Amino acid sequence: MTKQEIIDNIKRKRSFLCVGLDTDIQKIPPHLLQEEDPVFAFNKAIVDATAKYCVAYKPNLAFYESLGVSGMMAFEKTVAYIRKHYPDQFIIADAKRGDIGNTSELYARSFFEHTNVDAVTVAPYMGEDSVKPFLAYGGWVILLALTSNRGAHDFQLTQDAEGVRLFEKVLIKSQEWASDQQMMYVVGATQGKMFLEIRKHVPYHFLLVPGVGAQGGSLEEVCRYGMNEQCGLLVNSSRSIIYADNTESFAETAGDEARKIQEEMNVYLKV
Repeated sequence: MTKQEIIDNIKRKRSFLCVGLDTDIQKIPPHLLQEEDPVFAFNKAIVDATAKYCVAYKPNLAFYESLGVSGMMAFEKTVAYIRKHYPDQFIIADAKRGDIGNTSELYARSFFEHTNVDAVTVAPYMGEDSVKPFLAYGGWVILLALTSNRGAHDFQLTQDAEGVRLFEKVLIKSQEWASDQQMMYVVGATQGKMFLEIRKHVPYHFLLVPGVGAQGGSLEEVCRYGMNEQCGLLVNSSRSIIYADNTESFAETAGDEARKIQEEMNVYLKV
């Protein structure tokens, strides 16, 4: 999916919502455990209920890998289902990969050839040769830049002798590898005014923003400080949507929660 196609979907749906499919088999409604594939049954219902309100889905691989083969099968079935029934959705494999070149090549092959996602989240710590194999497939790389977890202060905000912070070095250097047509950045929703610092370096790139909802990030602040003229945001919400209800009405409730976020996003949209 191209950058312009993402922008067109945002304009058409009046939404820049990404629904995180962080599907934990211990948290899904109990009645689904009777299904042959409970995780896929849950995802399918969530997708059907929320697709009209969002432009992207982000399955987090940890939730699927933790279940072994059955979990990975559920992940692949979920991606295939979205591809078939909602082809306008941008699909992000939240895998946070990043290894030496030949290993990254195999990770890239797995995601872009085997499961056919649009994007993969990648950790930048090992540098250019760990990132470029993903770019070679023509898909999107979403590079970790400034996250919202407490440990972000351990490395990401440290400064060199010139006062340049590590997350800024990631933003500056990585632009030598790809343009805003193929690279995005992860920036946590709880960063607030730090979005202004991010935008100084990457004014036109899309930002994937987790942390709105259950993690306490403010959508209003994200939009005020991080939105550009083309929107430039994919704001992810996971738990506050998919686990809003644990009864047989879970999908309907998830749809309602997604709609509420979409309606708020419509207020902030400039495009």
